[in-house]
Amino acid sequence: MPDPLLSVTGLSVVYDTPRGPVTAVDSVGLTLEAGEFTAVVGESGCGKSTLMYAVAGLLDPPARVAAGQVRLHGQDLLTLGRRELDALRWRDFSVVLQSAMNALNPVTTLAAQYRDAMAAHGTYTKDEIRARSTEVLALVGIDPVHLGSYPHQLSGGMRQRAMIAMALLLTPDLVIMDEPTSALDVVAQRSLMVQIKELQQLLGFAVVFVTHDMSLVSHFSDQLLVMYAGQIVEQGPTRTVFDHPAHPYSRGLLEAFPSVRGPRVPLRGIPGSPPDLASPPPGCRFTPRCPLAHDACHHTAPDLYEAGAARSRCLLHLTEAAR
Repeated sequence: MPDPLLSVTGLSVVYDTPRGPVTAVDSVGLTLEAGEFTAVVGESGCGKSTLMYAVAGLLDPPARVAAGQVRLHGQDLLTLGRRELDALRWRDFSVVLQSAMNALNPVTTLAAQYRDAMAAHGTYTKDEIRARSTEVLALVGIDPVHLGSYPHQLSGGMRQRAMIAMALLLTPDLVIMDEPTSALDVVAQRSLMVQIKELQQLLGFAVVFVTHDMSLVSHFSDQLLVMYAGQIVEQGPTRTVFDHPAHPYSRGLLEAFPSVRGPRVPLRGIPGSPPDLASPPPGCRFTPRCPLAHDACHHTAPDLYEAGAARSRCLLHLTEAAR
């Protein structure tokens, strides 16, 4: 079997604080094949953005990778120096950040920013840079006349599409997207998601899409990872997780979103708050909020257990497997 495009194993990220080290990402693993669309979902503060920053090598102190491997095309990115990583960024993988207004340089035009990205990874003529910049803008539905525009002259949706176009300049194999639709209205969100999926199918790149909105990726992702308190609590095919959620937290997230189809049902939400990662509870971290918790949950930390086509970090599935 060939190596997967991206393989993350045992990845842990620690924030050094005055109270001591806080583990924001705890022994996370994921595998991404070429052309696959994987979504990472969970509440704010669960560690999903920190996970993606660690994968992309964008962590700054006080954050640091404490353990694990991040292999892209079989090469461990965590062992590379800054210059070696810079050579891979945009060319082999690229990142679309949450706020395009903050990610784009406010005092230079799109053309200048695209030119800088291409010039850092090869020798191109002005005509080649202009042609490629025009091409990627057309791919995301923006008139090339906006190459002369500054970020503040574009709408929120156009800025996000301009960032996606920039991420595709050098045709990377992997695009990491950290909540790129969070600042958009629901109509613009849907339009952007459809466009991302169409571009992925056209160009064949793989996507890791980080969001707190499970419903946003229900029809677009192939695999779904649900994170809670720094850990993956469920992972599996997206339709499996949506149709038959194996972890109580996944069920709680799904019940917290209204449906526009089917019978009217009350929204239930999830009681309580996520734990303090500086001193997480013993046993299962979801126990204080879990309606199905039993005695063992308070002192036994669960692993990821097989749950049909998915895997779930819940002792209920350990009990079922033992039967």
